[in-house]
Amino acid sequence: MTEGTTLAHDDAGPKDATTVLLVHGHPFDRSMWRPQVEHLTGHGYRVVVPDLRGYGTQSTQSTPKTAEAKTGLDVFANDLIKLADHLAVETFVLGGLSMGGQIVMQAVADHPGRVSALLLADTFAGLDTPEVKQGRVDTAARITREGMERYADELLPKMISPQTRATRPDVEEHVRRMMRNAPAEGAAAALRGRAERPDYTPGLRNIAVPTLVVVGREDEFTPVGDAERIHREVPGSALVVIDGAGHLPNLERETEFNEALSTFLTTSGAKP
Repeated sequence: MTEGTTLAHDDAGPKDATTVLLVHGHPFDRSMWRPQVEHLTGHGYRVVVPDLRGYGTQSTQSTPKTAEAKTGLDVFANDLIKLADHLAVETFVLGGLSMGGQIVMQAVADHPGRVSALLLADTFAGLDTPEVKQGRVDTAARITREGMERYADELLPKMISPQTRATRPDVEEHVRRMMRNAPAEGAAAALRGRAERPDYTPGLRNIAVPTLVVVGREDEFTPVGDAERIHREVPGSALVVIDGAGHLPNLERETEFNEALSTFLTTSGAKP
């Protein structure tokens, strides 16, 4: 990659197969897609999962390690395209969850010819309210000042469903670990940039590739209604609501999520 930025990433599966590039949310890292990497590569796909600029564990954090004070979603989107160029991948299936989904919407708007199909999971296309926008800025200041641990512990009960917390201690621990280990500077820069993102809603009707919209039924951050609005706006899109899951259905109910994604890829023509 160029301009001093290197995204730590995993590149798994046959290099001549259909490529699926998956974008993590905030404040996570590429390990959130582990169940999908295993599933899709097992079905013959090539899967690329990067750590976004400023994110990742301390040993693999995508550079620059000291992130800018503000990282716009357009910067993240351009990083993904540069990564695809670096890997000599011309077109690919692009998927993202939460902030990752917003980065996907930015990327398909800026680089529509590069994307052959879309996955938008537990995300929101519209603008923040003034209160939410200010909350992102205030949270950025807070985590810069005091780190990620308390912030992560406060977020955890909203990230995953009560059922997941009661029955999947492995998922709970994975989510907690990702959030606590996220570099505070990078997470804060992303929060500031995300607060200034554009409204992606008007552009949804211009999306001309097969699109799957997925949401956990118990998602508190981006409820089912948000997914339904995206589904209504994107022509010909499919909507899947996953019971028993909160904001992270790909981890909480990985079997159902993987089945929905596999079915979508097959029916949309994105076969390995």
